[in-house]
Amino acid sequence: MPSTVVAHMDYYPDSATLRITFTSGKKYDYLQVPAKIYEAMRKAASKGSYLNRFIKGHFPFKEVTKG
Repeated sequence: MPSTVVAHMDYYPDSATLRITFTSGKKYDYLQVPAKIYEAMRKAASKGSYLNRFIKGHFPFKEVTKG
């Protein structure tokens, strides 16, 4: 089932970075995210709920800006 909050996500294992593209179009990189956290989010029934419970507030982040 598609998420109402998360449009897309990518994981970069070399840097342990999880990039979330929200349905609003904004992109954020969550840093130092273990692969097991990404895998659990990928399998979660609700991506938005998983993000709020296990990622936001637990890992540093930065907004991805153009240019």
